[in-house]
Amino acid sequence: MNDTSVLGQVALGYSPMIDRHRAVTASRLTVFPARPDALPDSGALLEAVAEVWPADGGRVSLNVVSESMLHELMRCAPAPNLMIEVPAFMACDPANSEALQAMHTQGCTLLIKGRPLTPLPRELLPCFAYSIVDLADERRDGQPPPGGATRTIPHIQSGVRTLADMELAFNRGAIAVLGWPIDDVSANHGKPGGRPELQFIVELINRVDREEPADRLEAVLKTDPTLAFRLMRYINSPAFGLSVEISSFRHAIMILGYQRLKRWLALLLASASKDPNMKPVMFAAVRRGLLMEELVRNSADADRRGEMFICGVFSLLDRLMGQALPELMSSIPVPDSVRAALIDESGPYHGYLELVRAIEAESVYDVRAAAESLMMGLPEINRAVLHALAAAKQLD
Repeated sequence: MNDTSVLGQVALGYSPMIDRHRAVTASRLTVFPARPDALPDSGALLEAVAEVWPADGGRVSLNVVSESMLHELMRCAPAPNLMIEVPAFMACDPANSEALQAMHTQGCTLLIKGRPLTPLPRELLPCFAYSIVDLADERRDGQPPPGGATRTIPHIQSGVRTLADMELAFNRGAIAVLGWPIDDVSANHGKPGGRPELQFIVELINRVDREEPADRLEAVLKTDPTLAFRLMRYINSPAFGLSVEISSFRHAIMILGYQRLKRWLALLLASASKDPNMKPVMFAAVRRGLLMEELVRNSADADRRGEMFICGVFSLLDRLMGQALPELMSSIPVPDSVRAALIDESGPYHGYLELVRAIEAESVYDVRAAAESLMMGLPEINRAVLHALAAAKQLD
């Protein structure tokens, strides 16, 4: 990142915006000021965000949990792919009308967050593309509003944690949801025996762990051309950072070695499900792995970084495969430190996993607590978050 000073002034969280087809259409970046008495540099924040989501890149919704910082953002000129969430109390304040109308005129997508206590000024209605309604405040029942009122702004449901919540939100007319609908995923999943593509990758991971000859591994992979193509695509992605193109599985083993190759098989396993409801889980698993790795980028060797990556990816494997983690870990080879973090909630990697979960939960208090236990500073953590999100976009 060009300007790292702002990364010490904020705490970051992220979550996906998911449409009714279960596709992730945008990312939400939540920004908390690190100190209530300090005003972070909004311009520097926009520059940092633009490095992950450039103007011609994917969409990002900026959820700034600071009235003063949001006022500063209103004076900037956000890129067209950047959406700005405006709390309802600020949207209804006449003092902000001119700035909001100017942002709309400049092409900025505005979202009103929360239920207005007073009617939104009529001249501001066209300025807001969407409204965000938290699940806890939801009063819709799928029926038209009472008293002949009309709802003119499409709504997005936030605070979604389960598939049931997501289904209800879409049934009530939401065009998208914000959150991680993964808490009850495993209960809606069948047995892994019914998903041969996942068992195939598990078998390949075991073969790589045994360091079987390259020609034998390549022969196994050739029996599933689709997975072979996806693996080569991952390995040759910019996120991997290789200076030469990998042309075959045998070539991958020669260049990478067995241990580094296992991390990409782990990624393939976490993204191989064909169930639409698994898309948010796969989205989370990839980002968890990359963020775990980035958190120790400057303090660990390649082997430990690889283990951290696998720990993050496999932390959601129970939901992806419909089996308990202890059972899964008996069939998939993982280092002891990874096993301790995932099953026993202990060991050197557990604190980092807790930090990642806090970032996903967009909980500034939990982020601070986890950071203190790891003796990590906000600049280091935020830099890792943005690098991981940038790398994940290269894999999507």
